[in-house]
Amino acid sequence: MFDYSEAFRAVRKTLEAERRYRVFQEIARDSARFPHATWAGPDGTRDVTVWCTNDYLGMGRHPEVIAAMVAEAERGSVGAGGTRNISGNSAALVALEEEIADLHGKEAALVFSSGYVANQSAIAAIAGALQDCVILSDQGNHNSMIEGVRRAGRERMIFPHNDLAALEDMLAGLAPERPKLIVFESVYSMDGDVSPIGAITRLARQYGAMTYIDEVHAVGLYGPRGAGYAEETGVMGELDIVQGTLGKGFGCFGGYIAASRDVIDAVRSTAHGFIFTTALPPPVAAAARASIRHLKASGAERLAQRRQVTRTKARLAETGIPVLDNPTHIVPVMIGDSAKAKEASDMLLEQHGLYIQPINYPTVARGTERLRITPSPFHTDAMIDTLALALADVFDRLGLERETVDHRLAAE
Repeated sequence: MFDYSEAFRAVRKTLEAERRYRVFQEIARDSARFPHATWAGPDGTRDVTVWCTNDYLGMGRHPEVIAAMVAEAERGSVGAGGTRNISGNSAALVALEEEIADLHGKEAALVFSSGYVANQSAIAAIAGALQDCVILSDQGNHNSMIEGVRRAGRERMIFPHNDLAALEDMLAGLAPERPKLIVFESVYSMDGDVSPIGAITRLARQYGAMTYIDEVHAVGLYGPRGAGYAEETGVMGELDIVQGTLGKGFGCFGGYIAASRDVIDAVRSTAHGFIFTTALPPPVAAAARASIRHLKASGAERLAQRRQVTRTKARLAETGIPVLDNPTHIVPVMIGDSAKAKEASDMLLEQHGLYIQPINYPTVARGTERLRITPSPFHTDAMIDTLALALADVFDRLGLERETVDHRLAAE
């Protein structure tokens, strides 16, 4: 008889042998002390500082956001009660979609249960509506986008990351009358680099293609109203479909797309990941709307975050910690080895009280393992100094090379 248990145990054994077995730490966030949290370690609980949250601006603990969620739960229901087709639209969800459409300057928006589901479902539905469509996808795209492209069942062409010449060659080789969909991101989450959005939209216009941009790691953080990197660079109006999340810069949960009414209607009517999934809970929708409304009007959080990101990068550079250069809020500390990345993470947590999860394959390519640091507006200068000295200590003890050797820093 087949040994089912052994087959599954073999998966774990392989991951452990490659030092890629994922350990989920129990972290209890504290809204009053963000980015401090409580870690349930093997020897009991202790206070730690979280340095790897995607709640980039700390909006998950903002009083207005919490108040909106509580008020909606008290007057309505905690859950949505089912799919929107069966249970109907909640007023909170309708208001949220109107807020999102306004944020991105589009006619309409559609909310999904997550950013992953939004990409997976919307890309497939959009390309599926275009007979004989060709999807041109950036090689660096997130797994959710790759899955959406696969599910579409259309011809796909993968162009090298941010390679405009290669993209144009592909577009030029396609018949002008053939539908084309260019799928790419604005801010790439692991390296923190950005796409040439304006140049891509110009190529799209020249060759008659639609554009679909993932702004997941940019919404809330960039642009005068927090609409993303396309708004920051003044080209938001040139994009056909904008995809985003409510779970990162906005600090809540869920994903969405914003586009023309025709596009939204087609996706709403055909995307399986939307049709067959329970709707976003009304309290979550109300909280997300409150967060978006706040960040539309307030730039204080974005300014404070940028200041602390700049300081973090400068302090790590002074300490000789190898950080992948980029113009965004993501600070990738390069390790290059899965075992040492895990060891570094464990040492930072257990000995320095700093929570930074390792990033290994398949999230990043083998040999590019890293610690991904995301400073928030609430990480103080003193916290940044502590981080730099802790990383210097860990690098030295693990025999990892520092770019600038200053033994005084490690000894302070």
